Amino acid sequence: MHRAKENGRNNAQYFTLGMEVEAKQRRELEKMLRQAIDDQQFTLNYQPIVDTTTGKIKSAEALIRWTHPIKGVISPANFIPFAEEKGLILPIGEWVLNEACKTAASWQDHSDHPPSVSVNLSSYQLQRQNIPQLLQNVLAISGLPAEKLTLEITESLLLSDDEETLRQLQGIRQLGVKLSIDDFGTGYSSLSYLKKFPISNLKIDRSFIMGLPASSEDAALVKAIVLMGESLNLNVIAEGIETQQQADFLKSLNCKWVQGFLYSKPLSKTDFLNFLKVH
Repeated sequence: MHRAKENGRNNAQYFTLGMEVEAKQRRELEKMLRQAIDDQQFTLNYQPIVDTTTGKIKSAEALIRWTHPIKGVISPANFIPFAEEKGLILPIGEWVLNEACKTAASWQDHSDHPPSVSVNLSSYQLQRQNIPQLLQNVLAISGLPAEKLTLEITESLLLSDDEETLRQLQGIRQLGVKLSIDDFGTGYSSLSYLKKFPISNLKIDRSFIMGLPASSEDAALVKAIVLMGESLNLNVIAEGIETQQQADFLKSLNCKWVQGFLYSKPLSKTDFLNFLKVH
């Protein structure tokens, strides 16, 4: 009995210490994030989205990067969920939107057919901000035409199926900004939302692309998504393309837009502009 009690005390102490360490790490991360916002430690990289028919750059996805002065590069996976939890995604998201639109507006001076830009929008932002109003301000300041901006949202955001989400998304589309479902095929929702919500693009999740063309299951699913997109007049984008075999298979399905390391890694603003001039 005494040993059991002692083990219990030791275990309680262990978990308390573990929780204390975690709490300290979270406080440190929050402090670092707030400092990063103030000091503008974030940058954006741009990964080209290519038209399989012409080989031209159709669009580019803006991807945030955080370079801490001491800890170096910190992956978005390690700070975006925490930023959403603490509400810090709002100032970060506004910065991303402003920076991406300003950069995309500059592409118009370097190309006869300048690409559009895609920016990820979190459910937290949509639930707590007037996104159409924010977009109006950002587009006016940057000078980027509304049709040159796409907001990427997740399937899970549409699961809520509430009127406020629908109102916001309709307001976004009324401005001329496009909406794309990111990681399509990974959610558990009914496809009825494709009819209800004003979606323009479907982005096939990379998990379905990895096995192509060898996996008959992945091949069948991707083919079904491309055909469904065509029948609903939606643009279909395949992401995570790494091999020429994958690219050839997708082109054979008439999947018009592709993105992945086969074409280019995410590029800095300067490198993307150089890439655009060549392509």
